[in-house]
Amino acid sequence: MCGRDHVQHDPEGRDPRGGTGRCLRDRRSGHLAIQFAAKLGYETIAVARGGDREQIAHELGAHHYVDSDLQAPGAALKALGGADLIVYTASSTAPVDELLAGLGVHGQLTLVGVDAGSVTVPAARLVMKGHTLTGHLTGSPRETEEAMAFAVTTGVRPMIERMPLEKADEAVTQLRSGAPRFRIVLDTAISGE
Repeated sequence: MCGRDHVQHDPEGRDPRGGTGRCLRDRRSGHLAIQFAAKLGYETIAVARGGDREQIAHELGAHHYVDSDLQAPGAALKALGGADLIVYTASSTAPVDELLAGLGVHGQLTLVGVDAGSVTVPAARLVMKGHTLTGHLTGSPRETEEAMAFAVTTGVRPMIERMPLEKADEAVTQLRSGAPRFRIVLDTAISGE
């Protein structure tokens, strides 16, 4: 749930309500970030690959959906007025350079999903528009408790795929291939038959 920690606890101390948030969701944590952003009062823009994810993004609370297979996400965000905060939950840094174009003035892009790649930041854009690029792995124990209490009171819930414990090897194989749409939970209460 690293995406939700940062959406709720902005390290700069800014109040996100009423701003234009944006979550680039991957299959396993972005759905939480979308819910937290919407429940916190952001105008939430979900970005993902493919039109098949649009309906679920709206069900989770997104006000807008950008299909990155059809348009460049940075340009789409700019056309919507620019984002105050981009919470990037995907595990590839390749699209990050282009996303910077989608930030509004004084906007912040926070990476919570990472790989071994690098991010190129145009210095002039960073300075002239007052952009901030940060990284965030997880919140403190207190922040996590606060986020969990917020989730309970506002109805934020994880989306999971349940598998029987007997299929743990299959679950690991699916995770390595990137196949699961959401988190996999091994459940001892269901049968593997």
